[in-house]
Amino acid sequence: MSQRLHLVFGGELVDPQRTEFRDTNDIHYVGIFPNYEQAYNAWKAEAQRTVDSAHTRYFIAHLHRLRDEETPAGPTEELGN
Repeated sequence: MSQRLHLVFGGELVDPQRTEFRDTNDIHYVGIFPNYEQAYNAWKAEAQRTVDSAHTRYFIAHLHRLRDEETPAGPTEELGN
């Protein structure tokens, strides 16, 4: 079975309705986790810690879903081109 890595990160957003960070130099990298459960727990802890800041959001990035740039893209991956 392949390892499924997850990155947890967050920071202050320009607008809470969008996902644009106010300052990318201030993004808080919580860590990379070996499974979704651990990533979710880390995400939840950070989200609860910053609950009073309406502009602060945390995210889970599924690193295992990133594709290898050397592998040809499937038809749905090229819709924007």
